[in-house]
Amino acid sequence: MRKLFYSISCLTIAGTLVACSGNAKSGDKQPAEGEQPATEKKAPEYTVLDNPQVDLAKFAKDKDGYITIFDGKTFEGWRGYGKDHVPTRWTIDNGAIKFNKSGGGEAQEADGGDIIFAHKFKNFELTFDWKVAKGSNSGVLYLAREVETTDENGNKKLEPIYISSPEYQVLDNANHPDAKLGKDNNRQSASLYDMIPAVPQNSKPFGEWNTGKIMVYKGTVVHGQNGENVVEYHLWTPQWTEMLQASKFSEEKWPLAFELLNNLGGSEREGYIGFQDHGDDVWFRNIKVKILD
Repeated sequence: MRKLFYSISCLTIAGTLVACSGNAKSGDKQPAEGEQPATEKKAPEYTVLDNPQVDLAKFAKDKDGYITIFDGKTFEGWRGYGKDHVPTRWTIDNGAIKFNKSGGGEAQEADGGDIIFAHKFKNFELTFDWKVAKGSNSGVLYLAREVETTDENGNKKLEPIYISSPEYQVLDNANHPDAKLGKDNNRQSASLYDMIPAVPQNSKPFGEWNTGKIMVYKGTVVHGQNGENVVEYHLWTPQWTEMLQASKFSEEKWPLAFELLNNLGGSEREGYIGFQDHGDDVWFRNIKVKILD
């Protein structure tokens, strides 16, 4: 396990620079008499777990270089996020991975939780099919890391996968309220969740299969849906940082998420592929990865 620490050296509030060291510098504006000094927001101490990975050589590869990471019959290579097994709400249904509805939304239950394929990818193209039941919500996570925080009493907590991973949104756009939230439809299917809307929005109705694609290559990321590229963006750039600052993962709102996402994949710039338990029925099949290194 690698210990990582993050702190903010300074914070700008309402145009005022506040020193974070606790010692005022010459020229810094000081709080007026009776005014409470600004409190900086820090990400807590965290650890990135370094769990064993599966050997890709065990998995079938086609003539075009695509590796089948789900054979339609077993969960070989898969496990729960932060777990050593696949939670029981995930089952295999007619050749597809299915999450069976819990109704808990993001409040994941003990027999649920997100799942990951236990191998870290760096430059790759992921292809998959997905479908949802009426009103369902899920997502595909990528470049994810398993992150654990420790509170002031020494208690450890596994942080949710989505604070270290971008999300390809999977949604019934017509019937789930999340489709109308966010900005400019950036929470609809195939969008980079809460940041970039999928254009064109060409998803099929609930109960029908969609094809999805996620390509990551040297920082360029493309989302595809039903044969069209619908999102493109670039990681580890000033523009990526600006998007984070404008989202719910901003430095001010969520310092730990900002730190992890702004430095996505850590120094190796790699991470896991995962599927989200959002409490709703969702299916994934024909899951393949091509290494682009």
